[in-house]
Amino acid sequence: MAVVTDDERIVGHALAIIRRRGSWLPPYLYTQGRIYGEGEYADDINREEVFGLLLQALTRKMRRRLCLYTEFSNLSRKMFGYRFFRKNNYFPVGWQEVHNSLHSKSPIERIGDKLQDRIERVYNLGVSTREASSESEVRKFHKLLHSYYRFKIQRLPPTEEQLVELYRSDYAHIFVTLYKDKIIGGCACAYSEGNAYLWYIASRRKSYHILHPNTMTIWHAMNWAWEHNYSHFFFLDVGLPYPRNPYREFILSFGGKPVSTYRWFRISIGWLNRLVSWFYRE
Repeated sequence: MAVVTDDERIVGHALAIIRRRGSWLPPYLYTQGRIYGEGEYADDINREEVFGLLLQALTRKMRRRLCLYTEFSNLSRKMFGYRFFRKNNYFPVGWQEVHNSLHSKSPIERIGDKLQDRIERVYNLGVSTREASSESEVRKFHKLLHSYYRFKIQRLPPTEEQLVELYRSDYAHIFVTLYKDKIIGGCACAYSEGNAYLWYIASRRKSYHILHPNTMTIWHAMNWAWEHNYSHFFFLDVGLPYPRNPYREFILSFGGKPVSTYRWFRISIGWLNRLVSWFYRE
């Protein structure tokens, strides 16, 4: 936890995660810094100015810990902290989220007939989704999640302990999708200020393709949020804004709207940071 004080009180703080990632296949090993959001700040201070101080301190910390790169995501506004990121040699990469409104129409009113038929057919085959009922189920879902992200080098999966803490929290839920009592999919959702956020999702979509585990997991999570009077359902990571993005089109089939945002990166190797920054120049 990084904190900013004015000698009398804490005026801002942000949680940074430093993770060492590695694998034998494909072979790689590096340390990554990841910060979700810009943090929380006192009401009577200039948020962006204080964030600039926090960003500078975090950048030094990540450099001392030999992080290959540092990533900021899920900022409250696209242009938040723009000049401070630039000052500390970060570069922006266009990213996409999808926001679904739940307050004006129910989820079933927002999807097409084809998707409705698919969901009904899979339900009839015996697939079900519910909240995880024990820490043991959460640990089984973590194994699935870890396997799902194995070849997605850029994405940072949670540790087993982090997932268990989300399960224990009053502000998060773990949903699991089952077929013949076997977990074939699941997701982790967080809840704040009347909104629901899909944080992590994984499934055995190749082994159980005809059962569409990702579809069934998302469908249940959205309906749970609607039934519990949440106003919006946010998909936090839909990937890069490529013209053809199958995952984005899949998420949009649930009736949401694409939202453009930034993720900010800084690579610790100076010449490589300048090269990638030039590649992603605006």
